[in-house]
Amino acid sequence: MSNIVILGSTGSIGTQTLDVIRHLSACKVLGLAAGTNLNLLRKQVQEFQPDLVSIEDSQDAGLLRDEFSVKAYSGLEGLLTLATDPRCDIVVVALVGALGLKPTLAALRAGKRVALANKETLVAAGHLVMEFKSQIVPIDSEHSALWNLFWGRDKDQISKIILTASGGPFLKHKGSLEDVTVQEALAHPRWEMGDKISIDSATLMNKGLEVIEAHWLFGFPYDKIEVVIHPESLVHSLVQLHDGSFLAHLGRADMRIPIQYALSYPQVVPSAVEPLDLTKCGPLSFLPVDRQRFPSLDLAYRAGRSGGEQPIALNAANEEAVRAFLQGELKFKEIPRLVREVTAGFSGKSFPSLEQILAIDAEARERARRLLQKY
Repeated sequence: MSNIVILGSTGSIGTQTLDVIRHLSACKVLGLAAGTNLNLLRKQVQEFQPDLVSIEDSQDAGLLRDEFSVKAYSGLEGLLTLATDPRCDIVVVALVGALGLKPTLAALRAGKRVALANKETLVAAGHLVMEFKSQIVPIDSEHSALWNLFWGRDKDQISKIILTASGGPFLKHKGSLEDVTVQEALAHPRWEMGDKISIDSATLMNKGLEVIEAHWLFGFPYDKIEVVIHPESLVHSLVQLHDGSFLAHLGRADMRIPIQYALSYPQVVPSAVEPLDLTKCGPLSFLPVDRQRFPSLDLAYRAGRSGGEQPIALNAANEEAVRAFLQGELKFKEIPRLVREVTAGFSGKSFPSLEQILAIDAEARERARRLLQKY
């Protein structure tokens, strides 16, 4: 029986993780942490009866403590407490943005297996996180697919790795992207996700962050990591061998599959997800990325290659730009413009400490907010 802590239990990945746990009898929910969705967290606590809960607001924590007689915490302290509890075996990090950095590192240093769905942690602090490489199992569908493809295979046999992207809601959009609405950008054709990751998918910044994540997880240089558009979202990643042949990971576009794999690893157990019927999936297509129309991907490649402060600034500036777009303060096409301008002011080729990473993150956010006045 594995004791599971879910950080971000009320979000898309968190709720799907609980769906997987309903199916996996070998998993018990030890702790649940949420942001502001008290009502959903209350329902989750009632169903799964965890020993520990955490929520952003301390008054909400008090309400949960009184209602369920459970140990309830709040804020960052709560996330760290749940992530390092000695009874915990696996920590699912489903937090959005740089918030996941400290809890992830705390869980790793406490010896936990981390099922990682927070790509920003690897983007900002890959050199720190990968000191604990043996404890990490990725949840992102593309990286979970690569994890499967690499399993038992000598890395030297592989020429390059290929991440697939659905193309987002604007793949077939013929007009200008200057004035697209928030609702249009949130309408992802394949996945049901939170607002931030949905906008990142629309700009292709999400794929750029995944490129940096893949660089750290699998140790490949950036010129050996390729992105192709695959609108059907059935092939989640591929590897090309030196003889020119490809290995592909094919399956339903359902996040419960990589989540279950992260929880059951190294075992592969039956899933509640219905298997893909190959006779009904239709033709599969692969297209190049329109890098002029979606410049965010190249911004991520450039920051990843530069290293040092740049990936941290890229991630922080993007979070601020996406927040501003969602609040109607920034146009869609101005998101990469703002990110480019902020990132250009930071240096590369260094390995900052955790304290330096947090300071760089704060500085990049402040620069982004100042620039928003101009935009």
